[in-house]
Amino acid sequence: MYMENKMSLKEKSLVFIGFMGVGKTTIGELVAEKLNRDFIDIDREIEKEYGMPTTEIFKTFGEKEFRAKEKAVIQSYSKQKSKIISVGGGAFLQEEIRSICLENCIVFFLDLSFELWKERMSLIIDTRPVLQGRSIEEIEDLFLNRQKIYSSHHFKVATDNKNEEEVANYIIECLTNKSE
Repeated sequence: MYMENKMSLKEKSLVFIGFMGVGKTTIGELVAEKLNRDFIDIDREIEKEYGMPTTEIFKTFGEKEFRAKEKAVIQSYSKQKSKIISVGGGAFLQEEIRSICLENCIVFFLDLSFELWKERMSLIIDTRPVLQGRSIEEIEDLFLNRQKIYSSHHFKVATDNKNEEEVANYIIECLTNKSE
C-alpha cells in the first residue's frame, strides 16, 4: 500500500484528517498524551509563524499562500518520527499533501455525520474562513465533497456518539493490532 518509507511502524507519525470541527485537535492531543508523543496542530504552527489567526492569514495573504505554507509545514513534520499531527480540513485537497502523509505516516480519517457536525457548527464558524458567508446547503455540499477526498486513509474512525476518550482508545487499539 502506501507504507514504503524506512521508518518502522511504531516510529511513524500519525496524521488526523477530517472536516473542520470533527475533533482532530482534541483527539490528537489526547492520543499524543496517551502515547507520550509530541502533538502538532498544523494550523497553530502556521498561525505562530505569521503571528495571526488563520482567518487573518486568509484575508491578508490569501488562500494560495496559506496552502503553500501548509504544504511545507506538513511536509516537514510528516518526515519526523513519532509525532501526532492534526491537519486542517482543507489540507488533503492537495494531492501532494495526501501523498506525503500516506507515504510517511499513518493516516486516520475522523468521520462524523453531517447531522452531528451541524450541532458543532456554531462553535467553529467564526474561526473557519472557508465556512464564512456560506449557506447551510453550501456547507453541506462542501462537507460531502470533502468526504471523497478523505477516503484516502489507512484507518477510518466513525466518531458519531463516541466521546474523545473512546475515540482515542480505539485509535490506540488500531495501532496495537496493526503492529502485532
